[in-house]
Amino acid sequence: MSRKIVYIVGDLSYPNGMSRVLSQKVNYLAEHTDMNVYVVLTENGSLPHYFELSPKIEYVNFDINFEIIQTMPLYRKVFLYVLKAHKYKRMLTDYLMQIRPDITVSTLRREINFINDVHDGSKKIGEIHFNRKSYRVFNKSFLPPFINHFITKLWKRSLDSKVRRLDRFVVLTHEDERMWSGFPNVIVIPNPIIQFPVVHSDCSRHHVIAVGRYTWQKGFDMLINSWKIVYQKHPDWILDIYGPGESATYCDQAEQEGLSSVVRCHGVATDIYSRYAESSIFVLSSRYEGFGLVLVEAMATGLPVVSFRCPCGPEDIITDGHDGILVENGNIEKLAEGICFLIEHDSIRNQFGLAGRKNVERYREEYIMEQWIKLFDEI
Repeated sequence: MSRKIVYIVGDLSYPNGMSRVLSQKVNYLAEHTDMNVYVVLTENGSLPHYFELSPKIEYVNFDINFEIIQTMPLYRKVFLYVLKAHKYKRMLTDYLMQIRPDITVSTLRREINFINDVHDGSKKIGEIHFNRKSYRVFNKSFLPPFINHFITKLWKRSLDSKVRRLDRFVVLTHEDERMWSGFPNVIVIPNPIIQFPVVHSDCSRHHVIAVGRYTWQKGFDMLINSWKIVYQKHPDWILDIYGPGESATYCDQAEQEGLSSVVRCHGVATDIYSRYAESSIFVLSSRYEGFGLVLVEAMATGLPVVSFRCPCGPEDIITDGHDGILVENGNIEKLAEGICFLIEHDSIRNQFGLAGRKNVERYREEYIMEQWIKLFDEI
């Protein structure tokens, strides 16, 4: 008799890394195992999925739409959140009691507050796509810092109590695992690469690439500041940034710094591996990450990488001085220095690229999904 597994995902209508990885994993389980896979969504029920789901998957969208309250005034936000959270708890509980899955996987969104108390007979697994330090941080500019800190501490303490009750808790990196010290249910399973490209870069073009959402987290503002230093030494090199979101702020910054001819902000690339293959260096300028799958993608395409040593991911993925360069988090001078070093040393650039491609073989989809299937078998 095949097992039933329910994945609580949230939203698949927007092109972010978490949605892509979750779609990839449930599709693999549906297509390559005998599991009956169910997916629960809560957002944007009227919108199509950005990442396609296998026809073998049964999914439901409760269309609760927590995200619409984010821009509302605080008093209204709290009131509507309580109503929506109550509705979500009732709908998800009813659904799980009806399905009676063998395993329920929570992505540590709002359901983590009650999932352990749903007595549907399933084993409960949590997986987090953020690092512990940056998750559940309360930071409102209109409140004094000590109040933000106090609320953050209470919020994290509440999360800890829920995580301890899970049958297993999956984090993405060994660096993050150390932050959950004392939690006996924690294991590490990194994200898989969506494909291992056949074509790879020869590292000869004067192009550097960065990929990610246009948000403060990704640090493109620091990257552009760093490029001012690179430009002074290597004005013939181009920086291309690809990703979803609003890029106007970064385009304006590049123009103000006199870099508009060498810093280009693009939207989402339909074939990002082709863009990697047309480049010679990849840069990750994030202030923090959950994992940093773009690093693995770039290295699989034969690109040497320069990255901030941000929490969490780069230290797990990159072997500093062998397939990439790790620099102090937030240090734009060191970031520029690392980029310039690779620009100025053709043979090392190629050597790092080849070594990185070999290094990230361990993130192939089949290897990572074997770890997930083993986990499901064990519990």
